[in-house]
Amino acid sequence: MPRRLLRIPTAVAGSLALTAATLTGTAGAATDTRAGTTVAATSPSHLSGTLADGATWIADVPADWNGTLLLFSHGYGPAVAQDAPSDEARTALLSEGYAVAGSSFDPQGSWWALNSAERDQFATLDAFGRTVGRPSRTLSVGLSMGGLVNAQIARDGAGRVDGALGLCSLVAGGVDLDDYQYDAEYTIASLLMPGQDVRLTGFADAADAAATAQRLTDAVIAAQATPQGRARIALAAAYLNQSDWAPDQNPPAPGDPEGQEAQQFAWLSQGVLGFIENGRWSIEQSAGGNTSWNAGLDYAALLRDSEHAGQVRALYRKAGLDLRADLATLTRGAHLHADPGARRRLEASSTAGQSLAVPLLNLHTIADQLVPVQQEAAFAERVRAAGDDRLLRQAYVARQGHCAFTTAEIVAGVRAIDRRVTTGRWGDVAEPAVLQSSALSLNLGGAAFVRYRPGRLVVGRHSSLIGS
Repeated sequence: MPRRLLRIPTAVAGSLALTAATLTGTAGAATDTRAGTTVAATSPSHLSGTLADGATWIADVPADWNGTLLLFSHGYGPAVAQDAPSDEARTALLSEGYAVAGSSFDPQGSWWALNSAERDQFATLDAFGRTVGRPSRTLSVGLSMGGLVNAQIARDGAGRVDGALGLCSLVAGGVDLDDYQYDAEYTIASLLMPGQDVRLTGFADAADAAATAQRLTDAVIAAQATPQGRARIALAAAYLNQSDWAPDQNPPAPGDPEGQEAQQFAWLSQGVLGFIENGRWSIEQSAGGNTSWNAGLDYAALLRDSEHAGQVRALYRKAGLDLRADLATLTRGAHLHADPGARRRLEASSTAGQSLAVPLLNLHTIADQLVPVQQEAAFAERVRAAGDDRLLRQAYVARQGHCAFTTAEIVAGVRAIDRRVTTGRWGDVAEPAVLQSSALSLNLGGAAFVRYRPGRLVVGRHSSLIGS
């Protein structure tokens, strides 16, 4: 069973010039008494502009701007400028006195926009400074894929940003993401679609990726009808690091493998595979080829890394299936090689390192179907290895769904990282009870912060180019 809640680069900044901008409202000067510096004070204003690579940026500034800018990095999707996680969050943050800004990332590239995202965010910061005034403080905020951009900014942004807040962040990076997702796809194709030719990499276009997603989803739905199929779905879900707490459900009881699998199936049958395959196509566009490999991978050893291994074994026993035989089949058929150049390019663009230059607070829902909460464990381990764990805190929300935060939880997170920067110490600002109290005081949708420790992320690769 998963470990449940214990209680229910700077050098490129400025290289892109502002080529067009609009500003509504008038500006004057005011003093930010907290920072003791001069910042621009404006009537409520909306700004927009275009960067040299064609990326657009937007910003909103409240009339009573407190001098702090929130630099927002958006998630995976179309290259459209966003400056907040949601309209509701924007309204709440502006009412708190924060200005918000963010870019589209390069619209000429893939939706997996990691090749341009960090530089476009730094260029947006420069454009904001020229148009409105230099903030007294800048906090980076990122959501989902933008949470990976945010972690890169927290690594590279010394002197540009003062702190960072990650929301449902893809902090394990694109390389790990592609690898463990491939293991799940490969398991479904090998064990639920034997003898069929299923394209899992090298998609020609989005329609090609969608066709594979539909075939995999159909196979999962058909397999759910038998105990043998359910056992194999659970095996694929274990490799995917798939949550076993689905929407509109209570968490399955400890020691209930059937309940766990039923909720994993709910996720898999309701669009997760479509999102995964579209993402793989976008990543391959960005990297210039296939970045995944499994040649020589031991799938029995991989299962032993999973917190769901006991669930899988129990379901195989109940189904009368030979787990060792299925694992041997997977290991024997593991022949995929990555394009070495593509993998190196993805490593360069889509990992966070990970050292930290500024304090970073990550918030994550504990049942995230797209960016598993176990990514936080992998990230924390890398930050510790870099010797920067003093700069990292992670907090968790007991809720199902990717980025399923209330506005209150988001604002509480911003308040917490702001306080950390103001005081120079964490103190108790990232403690669940403190975050919960802060969020509930806002009356903006409730909160569910809990004390939680994520399990290990199942990836199984330790050297980037082994098997390539």
